[in-house]
Amino acid sequence: MQIDRRLFTHFDWTLLGIVLLIASIGILNLYSAAAKIETVGAPLYLKQIFWLVIGLAAMVTIAFGQVFYYIAFQWSSLTGGDDGLRGFARQPLDFELLQIDLLHNEVSFYYFVLVCFAAVVTIMAFILRSPFGRTMIAIRENERRARFLGIPIELHIWIAFTLSCFFMAFAGALYALINNFADPRMLHYTLSGDFVIMAVMGGMRAFWGPLLGAVIFVVLQDYISSVTVNWMSFIGILIVFIVLFFPRGVLGLLRQRRAA
Repeated sequence: MQIDRRLFTHFDWTLLGIVLLIASIGILNLYSAAAKIETVGAPLYLKQIFWLVIGLAAMVTIAFGQVFYYIAFQWSSLTGGDDGLRGFARQPLDFELLQIDLLHNEVSFYYFVLVCFAAVVTIMAFILRSPFGRTMIAIRENERRARFLGIPIELHIWIAFTLSCFFMAFAGALYALINNFADPRMLHYTLSGDFVIMAVMGGMRAFWGPLLGAVIFVVLQDYISSVTVNWMSFIGILIVFIVLFFPRGVLGLLRQRRAA
């Protein structure tokens, strides 16, 4: 494999590696220091400063994604650049007695994706109902209390992060198989923003909330974009309205009305 020389023209890899290393160490130290501050009970203004810096560290995480986005565009010999990754295609599933043609039969591929979705949802539900999932819920509700109970917070967060990366990678692989094409634009930070909007819109504390938010987001996107090119402004206004008045999302609102 030949590496595109233009990649080294646009990036100083030594400097980039140092920046990424320092930023990673800095983020880990910030979270560790913030946890200690929350535990020992530091002054309020000091807590605010630390959580502000951690918010900036979250922005740095988005910047990491943008770095890989530009790398994917420039390293055309590996990623295909603007043309994306090609040269792969869906393969038929051969079970000896039964063969499913995923390449030419779109209906079969649809049901294949549906089965994968059902399997992943089942795994997620099993994880949430397991002791590990209950521990994660306890950490989400009250991290300080969970830490006092002796729960290794950082370990659980890393495991949850790893699991989320696995599910996202699995979804990305299925998405690439739709058109037998992987677009580098999928690395752009706006896609991460869309996922956050879907979760917040549907309800982050409910299991089916993000799925409902995804349905609402896609429907609104398709409808409003057919009316005006400024569809993102309407989506932004809607998400601000939901965050201010319905912090538990649409599903949380429906459950609240049903309970009333």
